[in-house]
Amino acid sequence: MNLGSSEMLIVLVVVVLLFGGKKIPELMRGVGKGIGELKKGLEEGKRSLDDSLRQD
Repeated sequence: MNLGSSEMLIVLVVVVLLFGGKKIPELMRGVGKGIGELKKGLEEGKRSLDDSLRQD
């Protein structure tokens, strides 16, 4: 999924229109927290899988 500069500009304009300028920082903060939680969950799942494979 390669987005060029024109596509990114269109996406940015749509986001600003949908959420407004004041909501964007809150939205990005939420996205960042979500990504952090996803990474933690993936690491925990990998660790759990490794532990179960070592026990067998």
